[in-house]
Amino acid sequence: MRAHRGAAGTALEIAVPILILLGWGVWSAQAGSLYFPPLTEILQAFWNILLLERFVSDVLPSLSRLMVGYVLGVGLGIVAGFLLGLSETLTRITGPLVHFMRALPAPAILPFALLVFGLGDAMKISLIAFGCFFPVLLTTIDGVRGIEPDYLAATRVYGISRRDRLWHVMLPAALPQIVGGMRTSLSLGFILVVISEMVAATSGIGYFVLQAQRTYELPNMWAGMILLGILGYLVNVVFVLVERRVLRWHRGARATADAQ
Repeated sequence: MRAHRGAAGTALEIAVPILILLGWGVWSAQAGSLYFPPLTEILQAFWNILLLERFVSDVLPSLSRLMVGYVLGVGLGIVAGFLLGLSETLTRITGPLVHFMRALPAPAILPFALLVFGLGDAMKISLIAFGCFFPVLLTTIDGVRGIEPDYLAATRVYGISRRDRLWHVMLPAALPQIVGGMRTSLSLGFILVVISEMVAATSGIGYFVLQAQRTYELPNMWAGMILLGILGYLVNVVFVLVERRVLRWHRGARATADAQ
């Protein structure tokens, strides 16, 4: 029964985008709209320009900036989250600053990043890292503080070192919430890489989409937007697969608890 449901869900997941594309293609072919060119022209631009001509010059730079900024923001968020989660005093000292900074929309610091880092990749990576930092920071703090005190007391009783306690008890216990923050940060990273490439950039998918809009090359603009959606979907699929593998023990423990 579950296999049939899984197959039906997969079929729907594949069929719905195909039906939308078919409907879009039929409508756009006879619409004659300047702003909605025929789907065939968009797909041709998608293949010839983004996947062949501009893949190295625009697509790869966007992905590399996203990955570097994401890893940097997530890494700093986990480290800072553990430091604040383990120290009530440190949390009180830094609390106002943390909440002030996280309330700032990441695009609002773009002028500052331009002044400090200039027009290169450092500006874009710093903006992405800033946006990815706070969701991971907050979920890590909550995850560390949500650890059962009895677990930590047991590690002290059995003489487990602080390092082993951190790696083998606290990190696995907080990991489900950390992963949730990482997934939120990934979507924010995609938004910020596009925003950063639309301001004073000479490469990237965001730059490509903006230039196509400015020059009224609308099939290219739509092709860039479609590519962003596809990349976001694929990256999310990969993230979910990795999450399921990493947190397999957590799902098994929850299933056992629910059965009891």
